[in-house]
Amino acid sequence: MWEEKNNTLYKMFGFKDFSEAFGFMSRVALAAEKMDHHPKWTNEYNKVEIWLSTHDAGNKVTEKDHQLAKIIDEMGF
Repeated sequence: MWEEKNNTLYKMFGFKDFSEAFGFMSRVALAAEKMDHHPKWTNEYNKVEIWLSTHDAGNKVTEKDHQLAKIIDEMGF
């Protein structure tokens, strides 16, 4: 479940291993690029954390962030 905090949408994803986490990041990167909306994220081994906000709107959560969050969730994670 995405959590809205500090003017971002935040979610942590856990995977079996680094390869699975990296594959997930690759799929998210392709979707984000299509939207021209790029997340702030970190990866440590099997954990990926994502923060979404819209820079053009003053780093606030907008509908664009909710749309990307929904796309990410629809990837099955």
